[in-house]
Amino acid sequence: MDYYKIGQRIRKYRNAYNLTQEQLADKIGISPTHMSHIETGNTKLSLAVLVNIAKELSVQTDELLFDKPKISKTEVAEEIISTLESCSLHDMYILSDVIKAVKISLEKHENKK
Repeated sequence: MDYYKIGQRIRKYRNAYNLTQEQLADKIGISPTHMSHIETGNTKLSLAVLVNIAKELSVQTDELLFDKPKISKTEVAEEIISTLESCSLHDMYILSDVIKAVKISLEKHENKK
């Protein structure tokens, strides 16, 4: 397990929330020094600390442990469907158009590689 990479992912999400190491450490109940050591990979973090960090940063632990979250295509589709269930028919038409436009753009980008 690469603790340095885990620490860098934690730092990335912490910065996205505009939190200092001290603020995040305070929220999860560890010292700022320990938080610093976690982010630099100079110490291992416990499961409890990992879970608390993930909760505070609103991410799944997999997103901190791995470069890419371990989530299946089916799970992503289910999440999208769940989101769509709260939309009106009009909203769904708009979202469908947006998805189609993004897909076309992605395909064009892939073809340029």
